[in-house]
Amino acid sequence: MRHRFSASIGLQAVVLAVVLAPQTPAVAQKWTPPRTPDGRPDMQGFWTNATFTPFERPSSLAGKEFFSDEEAAAFEQKRLEEENNQPQDDIHYDNVLWLREKLPKVLSNRRTSLVVDPPDGRVPPQTPEARQRAAVRAEARKTSSPSDVKSRTLTERCIIWPHVGPPMLPAGYNSNLQIVQTPGYVMILQEMIHDARIIPLDGRPHLLQTMRLWMGDSRGHWEGDTLVVDTTNFTDRTNFRGSSEALHVVERFTRVDADTIRYEFMVDDPTTWARPWTAAIDVRKFPDPIFEYACHEGNHDLEFLLDWARTEERAAEEAAKKKPQE
Repeated sequence: MRHRFSASIGLQAVVLAVVLAPQTPAVAQKWTPPRTPDGRPDMQGFWTNATFTPFERPSSLAGKEFFSDEEAAAFEQKRLEEENNQPQDDIHYDNVLWLREKLPKVLSNRRTSLVVDPPDGRVPPQTPEARQRAAVRAEARKTSSPSDVKSRTLTERCIIWPHVGPPMLPAGYNSNLQIVQTPGYVMILQEMIHDARIIPLDGRPHLLQTMRLWMGDSRGHWEGDTLVVDTTNFTDRTNFRGSSEALHVVERFTRVDADTIRYEFMVDDPTTWARPWTAAIDVRKFPDPIFEYACHEGNHDLEFLLDWARTEERAAEEAAKKKPQE
């Protein structure tokens, strides 16, 4: 009994000493990212930016920048039910079969929109010039002929998928990417249409303005532990949300914990929007390798469109031959 009593007295003394000791506020320890051999934050691996977070803030959430925990859970559950309730007997691009990821979709963070600036979570208004371009493009689509492959959109031709970068936004399905780093380059491979960006980090200037690329001309540098990528020299057909060849994108990649890269991008095109705007999304670690998206090899839609056009042309030629001469 003596030993138990002594132990009890000792424990009480320890507890009392802790209670009476001066209390200091807890200091959150800063997470230290793993490093590549050249000392940079290691962002290599497979990632997904699939999310339920709306791109722009819905009107029903006007003035509300963040969800509460309860609201976030309810919003995620509602979106999950909407996807799971899609018909599964008609497989298509937006069918639930393709939307299911190996990681469950969640809100990117507690924000009610990916757009963070302007503060209302909405993309700024388009300029009159941009609206005129949009009208011209819409008319061209209406009058384009299936007989001309070049008149089909870049997506139909499996050349580039809208919104996979830069800037990078969820693709609807296959919203996955791979990052590879070397001392002089960063490579970002998108699963959708297997687009790859090779980003030099050696301080070289952008290409001449006369040279235009589908995904623009990217140049990267490090600002502390943040990778900053500046992209210009887009074509006028890249058309990010109505943009022109004046599009300028600045992306920022910051690894904030073992499973998350904070991805932010600023978009500027004075011929398209009234002011620059910014969006942010948390990109999450993906457990497995991504697969080749063999778009052109299986692009039956384009094949069928062209085949239909040739059939129509032959039918018209046969009808013209049979028509009695006047």
